[in-house]
Amino acid sequence: MSKPEALTPQYRELSPSRLWRNGSLGQKAGLFGGWLALLALCVWLGIGSVVWGWSGIPFEFGGVAVYLTVYPPLLICLLLTLTLGWWWGAIPAYCATVSLALYAGMPLSWALLFGLANPLGFAVMVIGYRATAMRRDLRGLTDLLFYVQQSFVAAVFGSSGALIWSYTNGYDRTAVLPVWQGWWLGAFVQSVVLVGPVMAALWPRIRRWQDAHPQLLRETRIRSRKTLLGLLASVTLGVLTYGYATTGLADAQVNLDALRQTMWIFYWVFVVIVLFIAFFGYQLFLHWQQTQDALLAEVQKLAITDGLTGLLNRREADRRLAAEWQRTQRSGHSASMVMLDIDHFKQINDKYGHPAGDAALRRLAGVIMSVARTVDSAARYGGEEFLIVLPNTSLRGAHAFAERLREEVEASVVKHDGHSFQMRVSLGVAAVRDDDASCERWLSRTDQALYRAKQGGRNRTELDVPAVENLA
Repeated sequence: MSKPEALTPQYRELSPSRLWRNGSLGQKAGLFGGWLALLALCVWLGIGSVVWGWSGIPFEFGGVAVYLTVYPPLLICLLLTLTLGWWWGAIPAYCATVSLALYAGMPLSWALLFGLANPLGFAVMVIGYRATAMRRDLRGLTDLLFYVQQSFVAAVFGSSGALIWSYTNGYDRTAVLPVWQGWWLGAFVQSVVLVGPVMAALWPRIRRWQDAHPQLLRETRIRSRKTLLGLLASVTLGVLTYGYATTGLADAQVNLDALRQTMWIFYWVFVVIVLFIAFFGYQLFLHWQQTQDALLAEVQKLAITDGLTGLLNRREADRRLAAEWQRTQRSGHSASMVMLDIDHFKQINDKYGHPAGDAALRRLAGVIMSVARTVDSAARYGGEEFLIVLPNTSLRGAHAFAERLREEVEASVVKHDGHSFQMRVSLGVAAVRDDDASCERWLSRTDQALYRAKQGGRNRTELDVPAVENLA
């Protein structure tokens, strides 16, 4: 599966309101002005497609007659939708379609309904990219196949306008099929053959522009359940609509050759649909599985870590402490513990404020993580008190670790809100002893050593008293 666009999958689009509030004069003029110019171009090309007869053009393909409608506004509006957002493409598409309908003599009420056809198809494309983490540069095979599939479903949804066009123009049933087929097949071919390559070429630059102007964008995070279900529903409905419309319109054909050709087209398109659905279902399963794994990992991380410092919380520290004590009882290996807290932490809060105190806790946690090994377990045990369990470490090694940590903390600088200050810590160290009846006894001896460090003048390391002789 291709990599998502970002570590946290997001669908980003240009917000008109944010552009108006936060954009520079040049950005407003360029984007709004360019968009209005494209809107006018779409209206002109839409009317031109009627004037020049670009609807339902017959082509021979493998001995079978197929119909294609060439509709340039679709190309422009789909690109606007994929690069800027749905509203940016939907409004020009709606205006162009309504204009050509009115020019062709369609009643106003029907023209207003007719204009919704292409915006509906664009909405399907947007739902797809909001529901998944697919890249829009189409560089990977998965991203390309997803785009092709979405283009087909969007084309089928958009082709609903062909039925309104045929009805308001009084076509009989035998004449509806070329109009409908030309609409959806033309939209599909143009989306894949023309819009796809342009999208692949433009997207890296657009992505860089988005990264450089986050204040102008509206971000939508992936919603695994709601949006994926909406995407699945739209794909299913699009396939069913295609099947029903094709068989129904083909049934009205009185020409057996035309009926046979239509049904062969129907067959091969459905073969492709089945392959797409199989591929799409697999991709949805992978996306769901990855989402669930990420969610479970995040929940597990939140359950065992302290939100402020990122170290283990007290509950997880107690669990690992008990597990390490039991391991030493079984194996006879050594293990030590270091407990520390910040000297005169209340003075930091009083002088610089509690946010500065939080910054000091985070800085201390960072120093601990830089000194500790991967096998060590470091936790915020409560308030400004921290605990570190050191497996396979003697009292001598734990003392060296504690002194190195104390020196690193003393040399570090805490910066917050224009203030800079240093902090110092007191540390207590104790190793597991054979006569420890429980891990609580081990913890109590470490705590007593920390108490002596604070009573002895702070900014120092004290060892468990009965074990001092073993250090020599």
